[in-house]
Amino acid sequence: MRTRKSLASHFSLLLCGIFLVLAAARSVHAYDLVYFPSLDGKTRLTAYLVKPNGTGPFPAVVLMHGCGGMHYSGSVSPLYASWAKELNDYGFVTLTVDSAGPRNFGATCGNREKRRRMYRERPFDAYGALEYLQSQDFVIPDKIGLVGWSQGGGIVLLTVVSESVARPNPVPRHDFAVAAAFYPALCNDRLQSKPFTEVAPQSWSTNIPLLVLHGKADNWTRPEPCAQFIGEAKARGNPVSIKLYPDAYHGFDAPGSRTRKLPQYTTALGVIPIVGPNPVARADARKRLPEFLRLYLLPEKAD
Repeated sequence: MRTRKSLASHFSLLLCGIFLVLAAARSVHAYDLVYFPSLDGKTRLTAYLVKPNGTGPFPAVVLMHGCGGMHYSGSVSPLYASWAKELNDYGFVTLTVDSAGPRNFGATCGNREKRRRMYRERPFDAYGALEYLQSQDFVIPDKIGLVGWSQGGGIVLLTVVSESVARPNPVPRHDFAVAAAFYPALCNDRLQSKPFTEVAPQSWSTNIPLLVLHGKADNWTRPEPCAQFIGEAKARGNPVSIKLYPDAYHGFDAPGSRTRKLPQYTTALGVIPIVGPNPVARADARKRLPEFLRLYLLPEKAD
């Protein structure tokens, strides 16, 4: 039987989680709903734009959601809302791109064909977002970053690779200046080659600085092949790095969530994914990611 003290502690943690979710939800009220074409030539994207306080122009960050989509209970997911708020506070415009809704998709985690279509098409969404932001007078056109989660993290890798099939031809005057991926899908040599790119195994390369943030306990997008992939790419001279968090599951940076199993997304190997928060890892990521982005996105000061 629980003591009064343990019950009070449990209730306090519950209230704290509810507060974090509500705070994240409130942060999306200031967004502007915008529309622009994906460079796939057929999809009109919906995105949520938030500008920081001030007159600008500002650096900007494109945010790419995971396979669950970007909505939760009819609102923007607290995960993406909280990160948009966090990055706004650092002075970044954020553009959170909905790739699922405009394609009439819900969650694509358990549907192989829909996932494959998302992997083929979403890099074109990222470049459509870059083109949109570069057309706005409140954005610094050469100071735009790209960040993605899970499936969206895999899209980051497919977008920034030097041989990206989605990069416009002719190439834009200014490409993404920096990128980051949380527990990315496709983070291995086999899936970063065919069928989603023409890159040969062990030849993935990028000129765009990339940071990967991953949990060591993640059993959905395994950290071991990702760490090997990033380590080998770094050894070949690519500007990439990875931060591994002990005891952190998939979704470790989500606010106010609880650790839970997702049997509906059991993998082909029979693994039931586990998702859940890790306050220590989340706190580090909330500091590490903005600092990494600022290295490449803050305007250079004149001497």
